Amino acid sequence: MKGSIKLFALGMLGGMLPLGAYLMLSGSPFTKLSDQVIDGNRLSNIHTVSFDGSGAMAPNFVEASENSINSVVHVTTKVVQTSFQRDLFQEFFYGPGAGGREFKQYGSGSGSGVIVSSEGYIVTNNHVIENASEIEVILNDNSKYSAKLIGSDPSTDIAVLKIEGTGFQPIPLGNSDDLHIGEWVLAVGNPFNLTSTVTAGIVSAKARNINLLSDRTNENVVPIESFIQTDAAVNPGNSGGALVNTKGELVGINTAIASQTGSFAGYSFAVPVNLVQKVMRDLIDYGIVQRGYLGVQIADINQEVKETNKLPNTKGVFVAKVNENGSAEKAGLKDGDVILKIGSKEVNSVAELQEEIGKRRPGDKVTLTIRNKSGDEEIKDLVLRNKEGETNLVSKEEISKNYALGATFIELTAKEKKELNVSFGVKISSLNAGKLKSIGLQQGMVITKLNNEPIESVEQLTSKLNGVNRGVLLEVLSSSGKKDYYGFGL
Repeated sequence: MKGSIKLFALGMLGGMLPLGAYLMLSGSPFTKLSDQVIDGNRLSNIHTVSFDGSGAMAPNFVEASENSINSVVHVTTKVVQTSFQRDLFQEFFYGPGAGGREFKQYGSGSGSGVIVSSEGYIVTNNHVIENASEIEVILNDNSKYSAKLIGSDPSTDIAVLKIEGTGFQPIPLGNSDDLHIGEWVLAVGNPFNLTSTVTAGIVSAKARNINLLSDRTNENVVPIESFIQTDAAVNPGNSGGALVNTKGELVGINTAIASQTGSFAGYSFAVPVNLVQKVMRDLIDYGIVQRGYLGVQIADINQEVKETNKLPNTKGVFVAKVNENGSAEKAGLKDGDVILKIGSKEVNSVAELQEEIGKRRPGDKVTLTIRNKSGDEEIKDLVLRNKEGETNLVSKEEISKNYALGATFIELTAKEKKELNVSFGVKISSLNAGKLKSIGLQQGMVITKLNNEPIESVEQLTSKLNGVNRGVLLEVLSSSGKKDYYGFGL
């Protein structure tokens, strides 16, 4: 009997081994696209900075530079602003849009990008490709590719592009949490159209908020700024390029400079790679960022805040207000609490807190260490929610129902229809980089007709915009009710 059991066990083991091998090779059906294509962390040719042996112990960045420049690309854009001049005489006889003329204004721009996948996915800045009608990518070997915009996120100024092909050299991805002030870093990019330029400096500060993105974004976008500050020389054209450590690993995406002239004046700023990773994976997997919110209004604790609220010290982040029905309220946070830690990580600024929450998605569980008004420390467990108060991730299929050409749409309320004196139409609720923004549409505008067909629902509009392959004429109402027409080709 024992012999039979042994034979049965061996038979089971023999059958499971090929099955396990098959599953490993074929991949799990639940594996996300980003897990499959972002392969920078699988690279083994990572080199650490060396020293040249002289008495001064000068650092040698040769290997780290050589490993980086082939993963950094030059991004060029063509911008076409289209306006439509109506012919009222022709419209009187032949209907809306008849006899109108299109006028185009042309522009261009350039920046940098970083290859994160051997299958051609590239990370850059949102402001590099914003309003672009065409995007071209030039590799370090001077080969050129047309790029497709996968998605963009104005809140972090990150965008993801895709070029067709395989065998591209992705950059190894580092860990920006492990970056230390005073550590050597390299900025790699294309300043002033000078390709493959490498500059060196040190990390000057972390979790910097310079109110850069709040100036660039609209009122419905919550900027997340927690920049790595360096003194590596960065100039116009470096935007979207790589900030790498001495191992040649990506630790940030260069985004801005501190300058009154527009050229480098001492400091530059990069989005930390740990935040970049979360954003780019969401854009690859869903087309938009799945963002979780604490549901609080917060402030840095300076001496004034400390004295006004009778706090024992300036550590942590002050909760000025807990929003109704948000994650924080449901977890029991109160106005006047101080958030000291997220998990085991201390947070001592709004920027640090925003970065930590920015790495997470709706539905993620977060443990907060807080100090309440009585001075007692408490641990609160909460579940992050999205803007709509939901904890579930929005599926790609659901997103596609109200998303097209860089814009999301919502139905008009009965009140809005009455105010605009219309019985149909849908409103633009958000507008990121894409075709609709490039032709001059703005958030809050109402699209009433597409090619003279009334638009009755969001799904009707998005299905037509996502499926059309010919010229499009949109009838649009501004918030004041003024009617206008926008035409473009697809």
